[in-house]
Amino acid sequence: MRAVVLKEAGGTDNFIILQRPIPEPLFDQVLIKVKAFGLNRSELMTRKGYSPNVQFPRVLGIECVGEIEKDPSGQFLPGQKVAAFMGGMGRDFDGSYAEFVLVPRRIVLPFESTLEWHVLGSLPEMFQTAYGSLFHSLALKATDTLLIRGGTSSVGILASQLASNFGTTVCSTSRNPNAEGFMLQNGATHFYLDDGNLVDQVKSSGVKINKVLELIGTPTLKDSLACLQPRGIVCMTGMLSEQWSISDFAPMDFISSGTYLTVYDSGQSRVGSKEFQDFILLIENRKIAPVISKVFHLENIRKAHDFMESNHGSGKIVVITE
Repeated sequence: MRAVVLKEAGGTDNFIILQRPIPEPLFDQVLIKVKAFGLNRSELMTRKGYSPNVQFPRVLGIECVGEIEKDPSGQFLPGQKVAAFMGGMGRDFDGSYAEFVLVPRRIVLPFESTLEWHVLGSLPEMFQTAYGSLFHSLALKATDTLLIRGGTSSVGILASQLASNFGTTVCSTSRNPNAEGFMLQNGATHFYLDDGNLVDQVKSSGVKINKVLELIGTPTLKDSLACLQPRGIVCMTGMLSEQWSISDFAPMDFISSGTYLTVYDSGQSRVGSKEFQDFILLIENRKIAPVISKVFHLENIRKAHDFMESNHGSGKIVVITE
């Protein structure tokens, strides 16, 4: 099989395509024939060496869709469509940047769909993160007003669509003034141009925000908390800024009395098969339209990572293996 191996942390030149033996699954493992996978900012950070405890050489990739090649337990049948994501993929063990991937059975979700593989490849981690953030961590209600900080990211776009479909009022942000029309077409009813300080814009607009999905990360977290109404919640999910921590963090200064800060971690809270299948049906019934920025072939993984790092595209970047 072909596998994209990252020799060591650094630039995209460290990716090499090798021929490797197809691995053999143990009883608690499943071998998947990879059809497509989405790229993720966390993989960019791992490539750069920012992910602790990752040993190189390593095959990256924290998600994929494909077909069961072999399951020693017989729980999954050959040819069955499945998704796999997180659970150590691409970090603790080799991930999805290959024609076959060996994963623990516990992280596999079966599904049925007539969607094309490149569309399916955009979904697993994007849905896991958006849905988990909204409904597990933020406990989103239809009566809420949600602010999405980092709205043109793939997770931000999907979160806007999911929340809008749920009946929630959605406000979204971007640093790009030309993104307003795009965001309004994807579920948002209000748009804020993000200059790092949204508090005054939110107050002057008269919008009462009680839930915030923070996808930029630590540089904008304090400002996002300040945008909240009393008893509101900020969920920090993303780190598009690639900054992990806050120097001299002072909780009494950051968090206003009566407001709440939480996070979403897909390693601690996972979506189930039914939630994922229901989401696919929303797409098939054209209730939600995932935004795909660009599709690459496996042999062009360097170009795909360069494109992700350029921040030129809105939506999910997908790689197909055939």
